Amino acid sequence: MDDLAREHTMVWARPERGARGPAAVHSRAELTAAAIGLADRSGLAAASMRQVAKALGTGQASLYRYVSSRDDLIDLMTDAVTGEVDLDVPLTGDPVEDVVALASRTKAVHLRHPWLVDVSPEPLRLGPRGLDYLEYALRALAPVPLPGRIKLETVALMNALVTQFARTELGSSREDADRRAGQIAYLREAATRRTHPHVAAAMAEGVEAGSPQAPQAMFERTMRRVLTGLIRPDSP
Repeated sequence: MDDLAREHTMVWARPERGARGPAAVHSRAELTAAAIGLADRSGLAAASMRQVAKALGTGQASLYRYVSSRDDLIDLMTDAVTGEVDLDVPLTGDPVEDVVALASRTKAVHLRHPWLVDVSPEPLRLGPRGLDYLEYALRALAPVPLPGRIKLETVALMNALVTQFARTELGSSREDADRRAGQIAYLREAATRRTHPHVAAAMAEGVEAGSPQAPQAMFERTMRRVLTGLIRPDSP
């Protein structure tokens, strides 16, 4: 395989080790585990080729026996943690509930690995575990009489929402919670002035705040509504 072909071939389709240079003493799995450890501790930027090489006790140049670029490394990292999403959960046959449950398990992985929210979304960033994940999601959507393209778009939207909700939860702090509570108190007080009737009506139905369960409840509720609209547009 020449250099140009290698550059445009996904890392999973290339040999585990390059043919040039000294014999390799590590594996892609070791590189991936080291990079994930660095990113879990200090963020995605910490998983540089230099730092991964240092963690493995080798020279940076030696890493190019296993990967062509840092993009390859991020692909490997993303695929590895995707494998933490439990795909052995039996499907119920209800596409909305099955995909909401999958989304919740996926968000849990994002919360364990906060750097995931900083990985640039790429529609084709799919390795072996990513393909297993997509197959499971499409199997959950199998009862839905929609074209495959729409189902793929549905999975992509689900994952985008997962990332956004995870980013919000990871960015929350006690100070943020206090600020949100203050904002809600202000809105409730403003609603009593009768100058914003639609705000008053919405506030009268209650606003969740301060509960540890609130973010997950909001996530599931939002996912359920979005998915219902996408795959059951005629539902009340």
